[in-house]
Amino acid sequence: MTVTLSRISISRGKLSSFEATPDAGTEVKGTVVMVPGFTGSREDFLPMAPFVTAAGYRLISYSQLGQYDSDGPDGRDAVGEYTIAKFALDLAEVLNTVAPGQKVHLLGHSFGGLVTRAAVLNDPARFLDYVILDSPPSGDKVDAATYRIPDLLWAGGNAALWTAMFGPIEEMFPAPVKEFLHARILATKTANMAGIITTMGAEPDRVTELAATGLPILVAAGENDFIPVDIQADAAARLGVKFEVIAGAAHTPNEEKPEELTTVLVDFWAGNA
Repeated sequence: MTVTLSRISISRGKLSSFEATPDAGTEVKGTVVMVPGFTGSREDFLPMAPFVTAAGYRLISYSQLGQYDSDGPDGRDAVGEYTIAKFALDLAEVLNTVAPGQKVHLLGHSFGGLVTRAAVLNDPARFLDYVILDSPPSGDKVDAATYRIPDLLWAGGNAALWTAMFGPIEEMFPAPVKEFLHARILATKTANMAGIITTMGAEPDRVTELAATGLPILVAAGENDFIPVDIQADAAARLGVKFEVIAGAAHTPNEEKPEELTTVLVDFWAGNA
């Protein structure tokens, strides 16, 4: 496996990314693009890279506008730049750069699931298939406390969000992981996080529209996800697709159970080459 870190230029700035490719001489079966969620970044999918590439797939992920080490405007006036619709257009530009003229396997995690859903609805023919990972079908399916985050951010800054989200559990992480997560939240644009929460709160249930695309879809979630698993299972049922539960994982099976998740995905991708 070879991993290359780079920056992808789109009309709104440069986005940090990585590309993981199978060993030389390995047949490349296709390209997989994975999109992170709230407070996330390209690094969320690095644990999957050895397994995805071993299965013969090229893996690309990027930090969305305003996330961690990607470009993006900041300040209260910039919140409107961080909408699901605009993130979806960014994804289309990324695809035109990293896989021009090529259909890809797409995965969106958490808030990234809402962004990727919008991109699929914009242009379903661009994709071979689509995986929704630990993502709600609509904004009203998220804990109401989440929607107080913008006020917290503007009052106390990114450090206040770190304390609220990770303070009670930070000692669970090994020191290097805790240091990275802390640095990532502090480096993420405040407007990005406030904008994501705002746009997510207004996002309707678009399951019927998504089902109408006819695209092969898989819904997956960690068995202990904080987004209620039964809500995600219901979305899968309404889509008429399989729902996979990743045992022993919570909200980030891509990091907690990367090999197990990849096994599920490879089986799905193999049927949609």
